Amino acid sequence: MTETVLELRGVSKSFQKNLVLERIDLSIQPGSIVGLLGKNGAGKTTLLKCALGLLKTDSGSSRIFGEDSWDLSGETKARIGYVPQKLSFFAWMKVRQMIAYHAAFYPRWNDRLIASLLSRWELDPEGRVWQLSEGQVQKLGLVLAMGHEPNLLILDEPAASLDPQARRTFLSALVEIAGNDQRTVILSTHLTSDLERVASDIVLLKSGRVSYSGSMDELKESVKSVTLTTVRKWNSAPDLPGVLRSEFQDNHAVFTMKGVTDEMINVLESKYDATAEVRDLTLEDIFVEVHRV
Repeated sequence: MTETVLELRGVSKSFQKNLVLERIDLSIQPGSIVGLLGKNGAGKTTLLKCALGLLKTDSGSSRIFGEDSWDLSGETKARIGYVPQKLSFFAWMKVRQMIAYHAAFYPRWNDRLIASLLSRWELDPEGRVWQLSEGQVQKLGLVLAMGHEPNLLILDEPAASLDPQARRTFLSALVEIAGNDQRTVILSTHLTSDLERVASDIVLLKSGRVSYSGSMDELKESVKSVTLTTVRKWNSAPDLPGVLRSEFQDNHAVFTMKGVTDEMINVLESKYDATAEVRDLTLEDIFVEVHRV
């Protein structure tokens, strides 16, 4: 039986009177790269911290590898890697000392992977932490989170300060980690182009609630731009299911729609005596349209 990596049931979290998460239900299975996408303030960081047991939920339950997130065993913690938005290291240490210190907490540590990442990201093991740039600090955080080859790797905006070449190396490393079907990556980022390259699944978070959770391919297959061209002008907007946005000009109508199927298109063409043109959307297009409504 496949072990569920992360399971949230009815999770809510408020800070004072500000409701940040509202009845979140989420289940993550092993062997996937899951993209967590939402606007600033949608609750992404709070969700990740509740999932990890770094914040206590107000209601509901959060479990990692079957254990309560608020009371994880040392064995389970050793299976998790985490890179927060803000990193803090011992500034006086050398990079190699910081790595050795971190490695001492884990029963398993891949020195070969560490050496490879240091080389590819041009991190000097003899350099002092206080001398590192913001991007280099972020690289070091990723190195430390990946070194024990965690079964669950949670990354909160990990590539924000990385240059394009470093981001490409980072994404390659994620794919290598998730290549083992017992490993899972949860990646929170605003870089939709990165998610399109590596994510197998997407979680859309809107105003503290999950608006979509599932396959990236299914999401992109379902949400489309549909242009209907009729013989006569549109006098009023048709009542259609799943419309996120609509625009009208003379005899052209452009809809961004959820749940688009071949059967739906055939019905629209017949009902409105129109010809339909269906266009695929990028993940960024879909994200923007979902958050218009």
